[in-house]
Amino acid sequence: MDFGFTLKPDHTIERTVALTRQAEAAGFTYGWLFDSHVLWQEVYPLLTLMALNTDTMRLGTCVTNPATREPSVTASALATLDIISGGRMDLGIGRGDSARRVLGKPPTTMQTLEQAIELIRDLVEGRTRSHEDVELRFPWTGSWKLPVWVAGYGPMALAMTGRVADGLILQLADPDLIRWLAGMVREAATAAGRDPASISIQAAAPAHVGPREEVRDRVRWFPALVSNHVVDLVNKYPRDELPESLTGYIRDRTGYDYLHHAEVGSSNAGFVSDEVVDRFCVIGSVDEHIQKLAELREAGVDQFNLYLMNGDEEAQLEAYGRDIIPAVHAAQGR
Repeated sequence: MDFGFTLKPDHTIERTVALTRQAEAAGFTYGWLFDSHVLWQEVYPLLTLMALNTDTMRLGTCVTNPATREPSVTASALATLDIISGGRMDLGIGRGDSARRVLGKPPTTMQTLEQAIELIRDLVEGRTRSHEDVELRFPWTGSWKLPVWVAGYGPMALAMTGRVADGLILQLADPDLIRWLAGMVREAATAAGRDPASISIQAAAPAHVGPREEVRDRVRWFPALVSNHVVDLVNKYPRDELPESLTGYIRDRTGYDYLHHAEVGSSNAGFVSDEVVDRFCVIGSVDEHIQKLAELREAGVDQFNLYLMNGDEEAQLEAYGRDIIPAVHAAQGR
């Protein structure tokens, strides 16, 4: 299992750089940034700084979307960052949540997302692509591959991921749900004539080391964030096509204020029970983290992406680097 971390881009520049350096030294091999340009800082200057202050860590958006950012512009930014980083960029992309909703707009369509993925990948990798009746090509790029990770839970998103993506981002740390969702994307890959083992599964969720009863409120915001996507799903698909363990917890949800998105202590999380926090997040003692991560690996997770935005970020990186990542890797024979 690889380890990544995600920052919410609201730190000082100096702290963003320091956390990135600390994470690489601790054994994290992926660094990600939330992309919501109204709520937080612009990601591409920050990714540039992260690239210049790391040696081997892969970097990317978790996640961008093709509606607030025109795809050819995203492609140009990533291709330039590949030059800066020596080919260490990944694309994490979805339909758009907070970046769109704070503008009063809905997420984009799956068709638009799939077309954007194909355009961005082709341009970054140096191929010519027809876009809106114009032939486009970056003559200055093409030296590196661009791994594409799609964020989504619904049947259409999973099917599209199986057709075109390199990885699936699941904002969950529930092994049973991940096993079910990963199975669906791998079935879609097989149906598309692809090797299902070629698609990596990422579990993206908060993790916090500490007594369970004391740290739950640090991460309770996360199932509330996930609920926005679950509401979209239940509005689109019959409930019997979706697992109760994913949809059931939103029954008492009354709304969501995006001005308090991904915020510790947010009132958005009032409906989230302790049981849901325990399923969706990774909390507790070091041993509990190691056990939960082993369960995630058994469920098919290739990368655990730690949402590092719950306070005490330096201490959490230290605990993972000292106690958790080495133990997980040792159990895997790495």
